[in-house]
Amino acid sequence: MEWSIQDVARLAGTTSRTLRHYGELGLLTPSRVGGNGYRYFDQDCLVRLQRILLLRELGLGLPVIAEVLNGAQRDTVAALRTHLDLLEQERERIGRQIESVKTTLRKTEEGEQLMAEEVFDGFDHTQYEQEVTQRWGREAYEQGDRWWRSLSDAEKAAFKQQQVYIAKAFAAAHLAGLAADGDVVQAITQRHYDWLAISPSPTKGHFIALGEMYVADPRFTDAYDRHGTGTAILVRDAMKVFAERNLDD
Repeated sequence: MEWSIQDVARLAGTTSRTLRHYGELGLLTPSRVGGNGYRYFDQDCLVRLQRILLLRELGLGLPVIAEVLNGAQRDTVAALRTHLDLLEQERERIGRQIESVKTTLRKTEEGEQLMAEEVFDGFDHTQYEQEVTQRWGREAYEQGDRWWRSLSDAEKAAFKQQQVYIAKAFAAAHLAGLAADGDVVQAITQRHYDWLAISPSPTKGHFIALGEMYVADPRFTDAYDRHGTGTAILVRDAMKVFAERNLDD
């Protein structure tokens, strides 16, 4: 069975122009081009397009998506299972947000007192106070603490969500078998460094040590491996390469 480019665009919620652009980049090749020049797509094309759209939602650029798809072509089923896991996690996260907004709306309408925990399912950074102080000093903890408390709830939520996108990008790269020192993974690592550099900018030793902790500490390992087993190791290796190339002690 085949679908016309107009049908595929309509079903995928995109445009024919976008699909043609994907074709020009080699991301999505039609299964057949008719004598009239019309492009047609079979089931394999639809599966590939689904993966492209999913990776776009993870914040990956088209050149990176091309490398991920080419690296994972040998095992499409495994790639789709990973995408399914990511979508289920996203559904769970959105479900929590919906319940939080419902609670806030109900209590606001009824004039009830709001609890901070109900408004924002936040990151309790204070649980790491002793650990951060021991590893990097009291000043590092206090600086980070002041920065975190200065954020609005919306800013805190955006900060947390950015980490999720980065973790998913690393997982996609791991699934594709991309190297830690390659351009794609290093670009993701740059995003990770920029995310961390908000408060304060990590030094070379700090960044490498943090990467080691992602593997050594199950709390951090789980945060990355939940998107794909073995992702934390890739993150650690990529952070070491990045630090040695770009950071000072």
